[in-house]
Order: sequence, then structure tokens, then C-alpha cells
Amino acid sequence: MQTQLGEKDINLPQYYNNRELSWLDFNYRVLQEAYDKNNPLLEMLNFVSIFSSNLDEFIMVRVAGLKDQVKMGYDKPENKAQMTPQEQLDAIKIKNTEYVHMQYQRYNELIEELRNYDIEMVKPDCLSETLLEKLEKEFKMRILPTLTPLGIDAYHPFPKLNNKSLNIFVDIDTEDAINSAIVQIPSLIPRFLTLNEGNKQYVVMVEDVITYFINYLFTGYEVLNTFTFRITRNADLTIHEDGAEDLLIEIERFLKERKSGSAVRLEVDGRTAQRENIEWLNEQLEVEENDVYFLNGPLDLTFLFGLVDHLSNKLKYLTYEKYTPQVPRSLGNNNIYKLALERDIFFHHPYESFEPIVDFIREAADDPNTIAIKQTLYRVSKDSPIINSLKEAAENGKQVTVLVELKARFDEENNVHWARMLEDAGCHVIYGMTHLKTHSKIALVVKRIGGELTSFVHLGTGNYNDKTAKLYTDMGIITTNQEIAEDAINFFNYLSGYSIKPEYNKLIVAPFDIRDVFIDRIDKEISNHLEYGNGKIMMKMNSLTDKAIIEKLFEASQAGVKIQLIIRGICCLKPGVPGISENIEVVSIVGRLLEHSRIYYFHNNGDERIYLSSADVMTRNMIKRVEILFPVENKTIGKRLVDYMNLQLSDNEKGRYQDENGVYHYVKNNLSPLNSQVYLMQKAIKYGQELKKQTAQPTGQPVRSKRGGSWMSRLKESFRR
Repeated sequence: MQTQLGEKDINLPQYYNNRELSWLDFNYRVLQEAYDKNNPLLEMLNFVSIFSSNLDEFIMVRVAGLKDQVKMGYDKPENKAQMTPQEQLDAIKIKNTEYVHMQYQRYNELIEELRNYDIEMVKPDCLSETLLEKLEKEFKMRILPTLTPLGIDAYHPFPKLNNKSLNIFVDIDTEDAINSAIVQIPSLIPRFLTLNEGNKQYVVMVEDVITYFINYLFTGYEVLNTFTFRITRNADLTIHEDGAEDLLIEIERFLKERKSGSAVRLEVDGRTAQRENIEWLNEQLEVEENDVYFLNGPLDLTFLFGLVDHLSNKLKYLTYEKYTPQVPRSLGNNNIYKLALERDIFFHHPYESFEPIVDFIREAADDPNTIAIKQTLYRVSKDSPIINSLKEAAENGKQVTVLVELKARFDEENNVHWARMLEDAGCHVIYGMTHLKTHSKIALVVKRIGGELTSFVHLGTGNYNDKTAKLYTDMGIITTNQEIAEDAINFFNYLSGYSIKPEYNKLIVAPFDIRDVFIDRIDKEISNHLEYGNGKIMMKMNSLTDKAIIEKLFEASQAGVKIQLIIRGICCLKPGVPGISENIEVVSIVGRLLEHSRIYYFHNNGDERIYLSSADVMTRNMIKRVEILFPVENKTIGKRLVDYMNLQLSDNEKGRYQDENGVYHYVKNNLSPLNSQVYLMQKAIKYGQELKKQTAQPTGQPVRSKRGGSWMSRLKESFRR
């Protein structure tokens, strides 16, 4: 069906970016940070590593999904750029080959720069005799015992190689014939070794060490040829919820299958391998020519995370200046529970500390007046203090209900572990909802205060993860608003029981409702603009893919509504197209911190409507997930959110704008240089310093825990830059 706006057909593919290609462009913006000389050297190497890590997941899930469609003969075009699965795979290969080439080019340049600091990445044959002897000893003691050469012949079939494993392919002259073998490099041994001589530190990759001493594995035979390769397998496997008697058991089966899904990418060290070397390997792995990448350097550059960590002690001045999250401006020295009885409290992580949120749960666990704690958990850290507090609460006799989303991609194993542990502690654990991922970020604490029950609700845009809260920009609110409290109670009852979907007072809950509200709000903005001429929409999110909302934004643009979108990652909408989207601006911020908060603003003829959410404007968030969109009614908080979005739109250091052809360019303007993330760090530090200087008595006492004092005391060093 064609959708017409005036004379224009807004279904035409030239008005849209393909989802997968848009993601690759986002990953390129990550790579651009490795080229930005304002970033310290080791941080640039980190961005090279992030590029690799991102790409692995993209290949395992998105490319794997497209390949499955092709195998099944599915050739229907997607609904925006109207590319078939095969066309998408072909375009991905072209674009990604270019980006990966640039990645390795930059990697080699940065490794060369390390030489200026007496750090050299070398092959073993470049080492002195003394260091070689030391390396050989290290190899024999710590590496050789872990290796198992796998011969390939009539009695030894081609081995099943794990997903993302590093392998060395070996051709051996066995007199009668040339035979092949594979040496799999165990994932638990270090990826690189370091050797010191004088002022210099040499870094040697473990695959180069094994290759150099390969004869120890094939005694008596001549090794003719070796090269390193790596395979990436399909990790986008289906969890069969309907037939699962126990979802935990089904998830555990799924995790085993992920290790051995079909191969979707073959990476080869192009410094030692030629295309003719891998024809037989391609056949065995059943990979096509399009799936092969010859790389000019070590495979799997995620090892750089470890290398940077290793070097950062010695070369601290080549990393970002340490930043400690500060006291939340909205909280100050106040007790979080006492203040929440008076007004909403706003948090902006990681500029402001996540510790008060940890203490929000910790104090609830300790307080004898706490009756119940209910919380959703999507991704948490491996040693989560929040998990520990929930366990303690249950052991203290409180009613604890936790929804642990077992289908959180690549966190399934971690979440299964936590689910079992929480159940053992006496918590009531919900695994999520059938066919829906629960992506909402909500915690409810019910206390008895003055003989009455009072509900405290935390709503956020990010996960309850104390580790990522230092790296991801997220927002949250703690409120005692009675209508929201009632909504929170009904929300958890809906998740844990068999009640029909509630009618909410304030919360807007996906599936479906968030999309309906967005469309309704955009429609109102259109009608207001036609009447008053002041229509304005601002949205900040990670990704925009939902066609129904994109079409509605096109309609609003044609009506003259000013639309400003801050989208870190995928954006399927092309802005600035005459007659279609000329009133839409798209900006992407990629920098030191990962932009993760979601803010939605509608001018509404001066009666502003502002929302925070766990949801991006993606079809999956709109119809396949349980998400929460919640209103921000406090005017002070609302102003902070609007100021924040305007700040990001003005960022001329880390901001990139998308042109009408879908290409991103750095924002250029006549304003003073502005890095919005650095600006907010400095502002948070300034507030922290001012708070410290205050001599007046605080209006409340800090929240105290039985296990280690207040969060304020743990932050006493945070005021130092």
C-alpha cells in the first residue's frame, strides 16, 4: 500500500536508510574515535577494540539472520529501503570490507606510535637470543601443555571449532602425503606475552609464539605452512518457549547450541595466508567467498582491551583523565527516602553516581520497615551489589519479587546464574514473559511509614548494572507519586500473574501502547503547529527503525513541525529531503561515554510533554518487548532534560549530523568548541566541589547501610578531579 503525503509517496526507498547498513555506519563513527587526535593514544586503541567487539555481535546476529533467510529462500524486501536479504548481505560485505580495512590500517598506525613509548609489537624472530630463550621456556611451561594438535585425515574428521575461537592451520609433509592439522588456541591462556629488555617492552601475540615453536607439536615432520584463522558462528538461535517445561533448561540448551551454530564469517591472517590456502577450509566450514575476510594484522582485535589495561599502569598519561561520578545534583546531601516523600529525585549517570541507586535497594534490604521489594533485571554485573541486597532482603523475611530476563542476548548465562541464586535465597523469581523480552527498568520498594504503606518507585532508562553505569549515559527518577506507585504495583502483578494488561494512570507500557502514544503526540503536534505555528519535537534514543513512527515524523515535517533527533546508532530515516523531511535534523553523538538515555519531548503549544523511557523507537521495542515510557512532570527536571538535548545538539566535537543522502559529517558551527560529555563532567565536578565547601548543616542525614557506611562517605574522594 502506498502512503501519500500531498503529492509525495513516502514509501519510496530513497527516503530510508537500510537498518543493517545504518548500523555499519554507526560502527564506523566508533572507528572515527580511533582517528580523533583529541583522544589519548591508548583510548584510540580501545576504540579499535570496541569496533571489533561490536562487529562480532553484528555478524553473529544480524548477518546470521539474513543468511538464514537466504537459505530458506526468503527474498521479500524489507519495508523501508526495500532491499532483499541477499542484497543486504552483498551491500554489507562491500561497506564492511572498507571499514575493516580502515580499522586495520589505523591499528597498524597506532601500534607504530607505541614505539615512541618503548612498546614494540614484534614477531618472535625479531627478539634477541636472550629473550628468545626466555620465550621458549615460557612456551614450554605455560602454553605447550594446553595445546592439542588435531590431525585431519580419514581417521580424524574436520574438528568442530567453537565460535570466535582462534586456530592455527598447519600443512605438514608426512613423507607419503601433505597432511593438514589444526591447533586450537585455548581461550583461557593470555592472548599476548610481554618481555622486557632495557627500557623496551616487547609484546608478542600468542599465535605467533605457537607458530614459531610449532615443531614441538609435530616432532619428526616438516611443517610447510601455517596461518591463523577465526570463525564466527550463528548465535541468533531460537529459544523454543512454548515447548519448554522449564525455561532455564531451554536457555541452557540454547547456550550450548550457540557455540556450534553454522559458520557465518571466516577471518584469516592475510600476512601469512593466500586465497588458494583456504579453498579447502571454506569447503569444510561451508562458508562462501563473501564470508571471508583477509586481515592485515592479528585476528580478533578485542585483545586490545587487555593490552590497554596492561599498558595503562605504565602509560597512564596516554589514557583519559580519571573521572569519578559525582553527587547527584537533585539529591545533594539529603536522605533519598526522606527527600522522595517531598519531591521527585532525578539522576544522570555516569556524570552523577549510581551509588545512591545501589543504596536505594541496600537500605531497603536492611530497613525493618521495608515490606516488599520488586525489581526487573535485564543486565547486571557479575558481582552485582544489587543482587546481594535482594538476597539479603529475602533472607530478612521481606517479600522480594525479581524479574530476571533470561532472554537478554549474550547475558543469558549470567542471568540463569543469578536466577538460580536468587531463588535459593528465597526470592520469587520470574523469568520474563512468553515471546516478549522484559526490557523495562523499574524497582518498587514498599515501606511502612507512620503506620501506612508508602511506595517508592525508581524508573530508569538503563540497566541496574553498577559497572556499565560508569560508562553508559542513563537517567532515572525516584518518586512517591501515588498514581505511579499504583501503576508500578499493577505492572508487577501483570508480570508475575495472569491478570489482564492493566489500565495505567501515568505509565505507558509496550507492547503497542508506546507506539500509539507517540503517534498520538505527533498528531497533536501537527494540529498545534497548523493552528499556532510552534510545533516542535525533540527525541533522543539509541536507534530509530519503526516505520509507522518514521512515516508520522515525515508527515509532521511536511506540516512544518521542527523535529530534532539525537540518535546514537541506527537511523532508518533520512533527514533534510526536500518535500519529505526538510524540517528534520539528525545528530549522532559518539564519544568517551556510550549514549544510552532515551528522552522524548513534545512542545504541545507550551504545555510541554516530556518522557523518559527504556525503549528506543524500534519495531522490536514497540511490539516485542515490555517497555516503560514514563512522564517527567517536575518542571525543574523537565528543564534539565530540554537543556541537555539542546547541549547535545550544539556539540561540535563529538556530534555528527546526517545529510539527505544518509551520510554523516562532523557538526561544524561558529560556536566555541563543545564536547557535551566533557562539559557535563566538568559541571558535575563543580557541583560536587561546591557541595563540599558548604559549611551549613545538610537538611537530612545520608542513607546509612549496616555494611559499609553511607554512599556519601564512599564518594568523599569524588570531588577531586
